[in-house]
Amino acid sequence: MDQVELNMIENFQKNTGKTLDEWKAIVASCGLSKHGEMVKYLKDEFGLGHGFANFAVHKTLGTDAGSADDKSQLIENQYKGKENLRPFYETLMAGILPMGDDIEVAPKNSSVSLRRKKQFCLLEPKTKTRLELGLNMKNVEASGKVETCPPGGMCTHKIRIEKAEDIDAEVFAWIKRAYDLAG
Repeated sequence: MDQVELNMIENFQKNTGKTLDEWKAIVASCGLSKHGEMVKYLKDEFGLGHGFANFAVHKTLGTDAGSADDKSQLIENQYKGKENLRPFYETLMAGILPMGDDIEVAPKNSSVSLRRKKQFCLLEPKTKTRLELGLNMKNVEASGKVETCPPGGMCTHKIRIEKAEDIDAEVFAWIKRAYDLAG
């Protein structure tokens, strides 16, 4: 378990009034089966922020990086049926990882989170033809290839990657900006 996870677990009681184990019991007994439905339930019924709700659901389902025995298998599973997007992921990772030796790669069932002190980037094969690059850059105006995301999610901005040419210097400049803001 990494320091980010330990901090989240410690902060559950202080910030939500319940321990992570108590939230896991609530999620397990809610009667819902889909990750997104469970997160929405915790946010709507209990007023949890997205980060705490998402974390509690991942821990309940065992779908987070910390719960996975084989993190590389999580990435392999993301690209089943979307193999054409895997080279985009590899190109992005090859350009992102040299940005700093403090980058934590945290694969989940459907995405890979990249973190420093906090998450700055999310790589997710959204459809069979599009990889979505999520960025966390609060109070930064979108321009060029960058779109803003709806409020309340883990990412504030996104870039759509549909072909190899979409991955260019502008994309890496935006990722570097998000990386810098996360430190």
